[in-house]
Amino acid sequence: MRILIITVSDTRTEATDSSGASMESKLIAAGFQCERAWIADERSAVTQQVESENLCDVLMFTGGTGVAPRDVTIESITPLLDKTLDGFGEAFRRLSWDQIGPRSILSRALAGTRQGKVIIALPGSVKAVDLALDAILIPLLEHMVRLARGEKHGH
Repeated sequence: MRILIITVSDTRTEATDSSGASMESKLIAAGFQCERAWIADERSAVTQQVESENLCDVLMFTGGTGVAPRDVTIESITPLLDKTLDGFGEAFRRLSWDQIGPRSILSRALAGTRQGKVIIALPGSVKAVDLALDAILIPLLEHMVRLARGEKHGH
């Protein structure tokens, strides 16, 4: 399974992208193949990335999910999804509550499918990325991809 990690930021670079680096390290340690990309925090850049990607099974965005006017990752991805996995954001915020309390309601996280691919958007903090990967995504990614592809699955 191939995962494309996309950092959405106007300021982060390969050298300063600690969230993307942590994501890549954890996913590779779990046995996944990863590639990296960096795009601007602009609606057209996010939309183009989703619409043009044909080689990866999972597109995993980090950054651009906050409530500031400049944060457009969630708004860019949502209309492109075939299905949303609302439980992901709910579970992520529930787990975040244990770490950061009421501020967790400001954490916007998204998971869904599009044309047989899984698309995930996470906040840009290392703590948020680590929490989502360790507690939710790494244990479920293969199953999510099989379901998105319409493959038969066992329980």
